[in-house]
Amino acid sequence: MKLSIALLLTSLATCSAFSPSSRNSLLRDLREMSMAPPPGTGRGGAAEPEYSNSAQAQIGPPPDLPSLLLHNRIVYIGMPLVPAVTELVIAELLYLNYEDQFKPVTMYINSSGTTTAQGQAVGFETEAFAIADVMKYIRPPVDTIAIGQAFGAAAMILSQGRKGGRAALPNATIRLNQPKSQARGQASDIAIRAREVAHNRRTSCELIAQASGKPLSTVIDDCARVKYLQPDEAVEYGLIDRVIRREEVSPLMMKPSFMAQL
Repeated sequence: MKLSIALLLTSLATCSAFSPSSRNSLLRDLREMSMAPPPGTGRGGAAEPEYSNSAQAQIGPPPDLPSLLLHNRIVYIGMPLVPAVTELVIAELLYLNYEDQFKPVTMYINSSGTTTAQGQAVGFETEAFAIADVMKYIRPPVDTIAIGQAFGAAAMILSQGRKGGRAALPNATIRLNQPKSQARGQASDIAIRAREVAHNRRTSCELIAQASGKPLSTVIDDCARVKYLQPDEAVEYGLIDRVIRREEVSPLMMKPSFMAQL
């Protein structure tokens, strides 16, 4: 910049033989160069960051939170089991399976299952069956942890975790209930849907019975009406293996591996 200005000044000093238009052009160029900000600064004189290939080069911000959790092999179900949620959870499980077939996956569950908190049906039990099947299909073990709530189909998914790796935080609530029908239309269509709901109910109870060690008849009776279980009661029932107390939290909350790269 300084060299360019010096050259213009020299030209201006020796341009007596130039036409007035040439002199005016040189003066205009000189004013523009003197007003330009120095290199490495932005508007208002603020310094712009300089990047290099050295080890001290600045690293951009971390990725979005779901990507950061996935990087640490964490799958979080925090909504009712609608198709979009099921699609994402299954995609994450399949990705983690092909990324590493031996490192365990941790699944945190805070879901009202296939219904809303008010009990309105928003999904089908097949959404939960798909997640449960993929949990058993992939090679990495899947540990499940209930936080907040695990109702209905979400409680079934909770029970499908690796034996010894199923847990709940102290104030989580687990609820057993039977699926609700969303049948509409003609009487024959409603009857067909009712048979499908009964089949899904039995399948869900069979999965819970296998995971908890309870007789199938007992699970069917418990799911016939709403049954709430506190974490310690869920341990006795066989849905989970332990309750994570405060003193046990610190070993689980390890520093994310991504942070070591910053």
